[in-house]
Amino acid sequence: MPSLRSVAVLVAVLASLMLAGIAAAADLAELVANLTIGGFGDRETAIKALAASGDARAAPILEALSAGRLYVRTADKVVVIGKADGRQLVLTEAVTGKLAGTAPEDALERVRVNNRLRGVIDEAVGALTLMSPDPRMRRSAADSLFKQRNPAALAAVEHAMAAEKNPAIKRAFSEARASIVLASDEAPKNQKLEAITVVRDRGDRDAMGVLQAAASSSDADIRAAAVSAAGSLRQTLAAWEAAQNVWYGISLGSVLLLAAIGLAITFGTMGVINMAHGEMVMLGAYTTFVVQQMVRAYAPGVIDGSIVIALPLAFLVAGAVGVLIERSIIRFLYGRPLDTLLATWGLSLVLQQAVRSIFGPTNREVSAPSWMSGSVLVGQIDVTYSRLWIVVFALLVFGALILILRKTPLGLYMRAVTQNRPMASAMGIRTPRVDALTFGLGSGIAGLAGVALSQIDNVSPNLGQGYIIDSFMVVVFGGVGNLFGTLVGATALGIVNKFLEPYAGAVLGKILVLVFIILFIQRRPRGLFALRGRAIE
Repeated sequence: MPSLRSVAVLVAVLASLMLAGIAAAADLAELVANLTIGGFGDRETAIKALAASGDARAAPILEALSAGRLYVRTADKVVVIGKADGRQLVLTEAVTGKLAGTAPEDALERVRVNNRLRGVIDEAVGALTLMSPDPRMRRSAADSLFKQRNPAALAAVEHAMAAEKNPAIKRAFSEARASIVLASDEAPKNQKLEAITVVRDRGDRDAMGVLQAAASSSDADIRAAAVSAAGSLRQTLAAWEAAQNVWYGISLGSVLLLAAIGLAITFGTMGVINMAHGEMVMLGAYTTFVVQQMVRAYAPGVIDGSIVIALPLAFLVAGAVGVLIERSIIRFLYGRPLDTLLATWGLSLVLQQAVRSIFGPTNREVSAPSWMSGSVLVGQIDVTYSRLWIVVFALLVFGALILILRKTPLGLYMRAVTQNRPMASAMGIRTPRVDALTFGLGSGIAGLAGVALSQIDNVSPNLGQGYIIDSFMVVVFGGVGNLFGTLVGATALGIVNKFLEPYAGAVLGKILVLVFIILFIQRRPRGLFALRGRAIE
């Protein structure tokens, strides 16, 4: 059993810790109370004193002050943080972090700050978070200080850099220090020259801004080094910008591929100019909306999986509508392309109006699941997860369609009908049945495109109209009925569009692409990759 002396020592230690905690709470309470008294000058002094305390609880208090959410409760003068909840504010005690009930805003007195104080608060929060146990907060603080370039934070950055163990964050601290050194009038020349190299190696647009500021230095050597580094960085950024445009082009190409791949099947196999193809995309998007609403109502815990549930349902809904259209309208118009164009255009208007009558004319929101939200920086290329998943999804759909065409009886019949319809019929293939299933398959894939587009575009009755013309351009450019041609055409047109947009604008860029395709078709009427067959004409 422990001796009485050991117990006494333990009690003494616990008591000292308790007293230290009470003293720290008292000190923090006094520092926070100072934020609420005096004018803006006194408030600035109080902010700096609170930041100098190094207390981890100071950061959320200062952030609330900057956001206008720090109040003094009129009844008992307790400093609280308020969070809006309808007409009431949910209150939390600033010092202890304990819930303090709710109150209307007129029962509180807001602690006010101006823009100058917000800048002081940002610097103070940055210094506080430099030593945070959370690596993301430390990295964020380093990036913030790199942009603010406040010489007063130099000592804090150097202290944090010396204590940092994570190599990536340590480098971020080094870059923040270099930026601050370049902004300091007291830093020696040799440190500024070294800082220019560190900033240049960071290689982003924030670094370019720092170097351009350093290029106005009165010192000739520093000015020359900054100009040279800025020129080198400008070339690097131009290369990254080109790579970013390529990614944007691939992303746009994946959207065009999803929208056009079903059209390539129906147009290539059946020769039907389906102007209602965009409405199949729209039906897929609205199916996604309906599924998400039902999941939110009956199983909110699996809301992130609603898009996965919507995929097969969108395919079935759009595919079933496609089969119905083919059996009721299209089959009577084979060999009359102008009539099919007019009939499907009229049908597209009917479908749009039907959706307006059911869901209303306004846009409907389809929320993205958590695993499709956010982005990642690859070098200097900003890759959003939603676009990345759509690229992957487009390739999976493309691969699945290739397997269907090459490894299934339906695919064999479709290829036979495409290459020589009379001979396929003479061999016993039921071409009307193949036509219906082909039209349904193409419409179902358009429905899958609608699921993807619901994550990046407005779900509205006009959703499909924005992609029908581009889809036809992709199919004609790549080669009618050739899926690999559709893949190449969608990617090429997407990349060309994105490279033209910065110079010509989005509308003029599309016009230039359309003119190019018209001229190209004059030279190669069958597109990039023409199908071969005895009756392909």
